[in-house]
Amino acid sequence: MSTSKSAFVFDNTFARSLEGFYIPVDGHQVPNPRMLHINEALATELGLSTDFLCSENSVEILAGKVKPEDTVTLAQAYAGHQFGAFSPSLGDGRAMLLGEIIDINGNRRDLQLKGSGPTPFSRNGDGKAALGPVLREYLISEAMHAFGVPTTRSLAAVTTGENVFRETALTGAVLTRVASSHLRVGTFQFFAARGQGEQVQKLADYAIERHFPKLIDQPDRYLRFLQSVIAKQIDLIASWMSIGFVHGVMNTDNMTISGETIDYGPCAFMDTYRSDAVFSSIDEMGRYAYNMQPLILPWNLARLAECLLPLLNPNDKDAAIEVATTEINAIPQAYEKVWLEKFAAKLGIFHVTEEDKELIQELLEIMEAEKADFTASFRKLSGVLLGDENNFLAQFNTLSSAHEWLETWKARLKTENKAIDDHIKRMDTTNPIYIPRNDLVEEALTAAEVASDLNPFRKLLAVVSKPFDRQSGAERYEVGASADARPYVTYCGT
Repeated sequence: MSTSKSAFVFDNTFARSLEGFYIPVDGHQVPNPRMLHINEALATELGLSTDFLCSENSVEILAGKVKPEDTVTLAQAYAGHQFGAFSPSLGDGRAMLLGEIIDINGNRRDLQLKGSGPTPFSRNGDGKAALGPVLREYLISEAMHAFGVPTTRSLAAVTTGENVFRETALTGAVLTRVASSHLRVGTFQFFAARGQGEQVQKLADYAIERHFPKLIDQPDRYLRFLQSVIAKQIDLIASWMSIGFVHGVMNTDNMTISGETIDYGPCAFMDTYRSDAVFSSIDEMGRYAYNMQPLILPWNLARLAECLLPLLNPNDKDAAIEVATTEINAIPQAYEKVWLEKFAAKLGIFHVTEEDKELIQELLEIMEAEKADFTASFRKLSGVLLGDENNFLAQFNTLSSAHEWLETWKARLKTENKAIDDHIKRMDTTNPIYIPRNDLVEEALTAAEVASDLNPFRKLLAVVSKPFDRQSGAERYEVGASADARPYVTYCGT
């Protein structure tokens, strides 16, 4: 791999502080890298000009062909429970960390290439990525950001000039992913499974300094660290639920310490509401179904707590287990509180009460029984307060139950003594008009892959990047597949 000067200025604390937690790697020598799409707003946030990023040298860097000067490009080590089975050695099999950048707001951000070639963790894979999965992650991660959901971001998509081979030959591509860090629950598991307690402590100290610096001098910082990660993950999963998102692979190696959504593989948004919605082709048992995500949450966090036991109480394992168990057992109740707040906001409620849970559950049950559209049903609620019940009721086949629910809901809003406009604003800034509808996502990816036409991708990206604002000419982006459409299936891998 050649080396070149660039305007990238990296400060690589991970490489500098955590030797033994990674393996230095070089990217694959791709023949003809080309910039396909760049995130101008994110580039500005990172202090990088688009002209610089689109230069020949930068494109070669973002394809993994050229290594920036004065940085260690690396593959991180981690383990993980995958569908409940523990894999002690996973790691970045198709990803390479370029380094860390301090953005214009003073925040430290990882720049990672996804699809840049094989690493020692590739496990006989080629380490490459096809264009479709790269554009899927770009599209959905940026939509999540627009929804206000913590997520990794997408800076650039670069084609490599070579094919990758799956069932057939596909256009090769590399995604530049931006994250607060790529530390995972699985990173802790990698060292805990090997009995390397000093390494676990070193990792915990690094994670605290990077993500929770206020805890550094606290005598109980490891307990508070666990509590902080739990709080971030509770908020994240509740956010997924509030927008009808199914991640599809909630393995512990896909659960970040920062609380950001990561790894958009077999993920999808629901059109028709189904509490047990599954979109992944390999999730045959529904382990990561929509309604299972809150249940997997404490299971995954228990795996982190297990890794931290020696730090919670070095002298008394039983006491450490008791402390950790208390924290894990408190997750369902804490999650329900956050879930209730997020869904109450979707109904325009400001002052949440325990009774609001029944109101929300009743609506969800009606939506499921009537095969109503999740996104449209919530968005069209605000129109009811302006005298338009028809658009909301049009989501339901049997109007009596939905109409009865509306009366109960309107009576509930009256108890808050708020202006109608306040309730409407709360709903319309919480309930998106546009999501990455599954059929439109596939249409955009197919156009890019088959016809080298990025227009559908760019149009869909533009629409979902402003999901709460009605856009002229975007009517088709509001409509999902019918309840009778063929089940949507997504696939892992690149």
